[in-house]
Amino acid sequence: MRRARRAVGQALPADSSTQLADDIALLTSELVTNAVRHGTRYDEEQLVELILWPADGHYWLAVSDPGEGRPTVGMPTPDARHGRGLTLVDAVSAAWAVVPRHPGGKSVVAGVRLHGG
Repeated sequence: MRRARRAVGQALPADSSTQLADDIALLTSELVTNAVRHGTRYDEEQLVELILWPADGHYWLAVSDPGEGRPTVGMPTPDARHGRGLTLVDAVSAAWAVVPRHPGGKSVVAGVRLHGG
């Protein structure tokens, strides 16, 4: 996850706001963690793909994996150790969606506004 956060941070323009960089780092961490934990199998060499691009007043982040499961926002108990990732993604992003990939797998795409509001 650290490598993915570093790569995304380096891809942002040098004059990006601290808030934008922090939000993108959080999204990267949560989405890559989910992709590795739930979208790949340890017995096969499978890749997680990470793409960041600016468009329509947002920075968009797509994290793709070969898994077939569809991520959903959980309702963890207060003492749960896991299950809050997509709740954070939902809170930080302006919009997010799960997009099926052909012939299999999915991409989770999330956008953060370039200028607050």
